[in-house]
Amino acid sequence: MSTGVATQRLAPKRQTLDEAYAPPANFLEIEITNPITHGVAKTRYTDYEIRMRTNLPVFKLKESSVRRRYSDFEWLRSELERDSKIVVPPLPGKALKRMMPFRSDDGIFEEGFIEDRRKGLEQFLNKVAGHPLAQNEKCLHMFLQEPVIDKNYVPGKIRTT
Repeated sequence: MSTGVATQRLAPKRQTLDEAYAPPANFLEIEITNPITHGVAKTRYTDYEIRMRTNLPVFKLKESSVRRRYSDFEWLRSELERDSKIVVPPLPGKALKRMMPFRSDDGIFEEGFIEDRRKGLEQFLNKVAGHPLAQNEKCLHMFLQEPVIDKNYVPGKIRTT
């Protein structure tokens, strides 16, 4: 066998317009929207709506919407680091300087900061959820699809039958 034939490129298959505009074979769309700040003084926090749409068979719900706060993202990250075999990307920073008292602005509750954090959290979640190994982790499914996170759950893999 000559090396020229072995390394020859395959002829590309022309894609029709119907194929190009058909629904994708597999998709996972995650969007973080609608940040809402709750409470006052020390009990104040912001949570975000996480909307997911998918046709991946590993997810039991094809559409879901839940609300999560930053500490929930920290929980998810630590669970994935402990239980999965993937390198988990970092979360957007904690912004400790913005939490200092006696600031002239709203600190972590300022609109610009909340929007930057929302973008960072969306980027983090899309990277994690897009990883095939992370998609089998119970903690990710609970985070994306359960209204309340059961932090006493038994870690493990999702079984698809």
